[in-house]
Amino acid sequence: MGRQSKKSRIYWRERGGTKRAYADVRDYADVGGGREALVAEGEKLATADETTAQVLLARRLEQLDGTRRGRALHGETRQVTLADFAASHLVAKAESQKFTEHWLEVTEKCLDRAIDFFGAERDLASVTVADVRRWANRLLATPNGRKGTMSASSVRHHLSCFSNLYKRARAERVVPSGYDPVGDFDEKPSPARGEAKWLEIPDAALLLEAARTYRPAPGKGGWRPVPFAYEMIATFLLTGGRESEVLGLEVEDVSLDRGVVTFRPNKWRRLKTATSHRSVPLWPQLREALDRYLAEHPPSRLLFPSYRTGEQAMITGGEAMVRKVYGHLGQVRHRAEAVEYRVEQHAAKLGARLEALSRCGFGTTIGTTA
Repeated sequence: MGRQSKKSRIYWRERGGTKRAYADVRDYADVGGGREALVAEGEKLATADETTAQVLLARRLEQLDGTRRGRALHGETRQVTLADFAASHLVAKAESQKFTEHWLEVTEKCLDRAIDFFGAERDLASVTVADVRRWANRLLATPNGRKGTMSASSVRHHLSCFSNLYKRARAERVVPSGYDPVGDFDEKPSPARGEAKWLEIPDAALLLEAARTYRPAPGKGGWRPVPFAYEMIATFLLTGGRESEVLGLEVEDVSLDRGVVTFRPNKWRRLKTATSHRSVPLWPQLREALDRYLAEHPPSRLLFPSYRTGEQAMITGGEAMVRKVYGHLGQVRHRAEAVEYRVEQHAAKLGARLEALSRCGFGTTIGTTA
């Protein structure tokens, strides 16, 4: 069986000519302990390094102690696994009918990543702050690209989803009151705040004219360009709607008779706040853009639908797409009776750029995941 250290629970077994470390934690059998290989993160075999073995043992004992304390405080002996509770958590969210399908899909992906990292059979009450820190570091992208591929804001979103799961676990007394390994983790990554990018009115007018003359070309890799770039960008610019607000608009939200565009919550997405439910004027330039589009628009519920999966869904362009085709308006004031972005009003300032557009048109494909 191999020799066992007198100073620790670690014992060694020879595997393929190399002595590898194992732990004897059978006195924690009530919370899942046994004879276990001490495997470092990213490795498949038990470690051969004694220092690493000691660290891994300490980490495992911390988990087991936490589980035992949780069971004692809670008065329960049953083990609740991460995968099982995540599934019931999502079912409860769906049954409440307070969340959109898109929100549920995103949350499920976040929790799937947590399950992949912590393990499907991981006892919910054994996850520690140190575990959460390691997960965040695994997800987070670094300059050398050796870790994860996510931005700080994406990692914080994953942590928020995981925290919400523990909120339910505490409410249902699956873990002890106050047990919150995510909330207690105070080193959450912070997104870098860069300088805001502004889109001045002449530039917005040029962008809109480019979109109007844009003709989709077949995309590379099998993806399809959106056929409604002009109408979509016009809606962004002429309503001031947020990304999800515009991409989640339904056809019935545009009223040509009343002359308004209404932002309201629906099955595709929620709104940011209660006051986000509002109607904005259908300015003449936007009416011009949408009038023919709505008349020729194939039957669908969404105003700007994606069929990437074979079924109607919201376009998931992401922040990069909005920065490329929308952005923020700048500080230049332009007086007019209606909100509009017409290139003829800014021909002098646009100069050569407008001439180049009129000569060759706009042949570059605006790509999205549509």
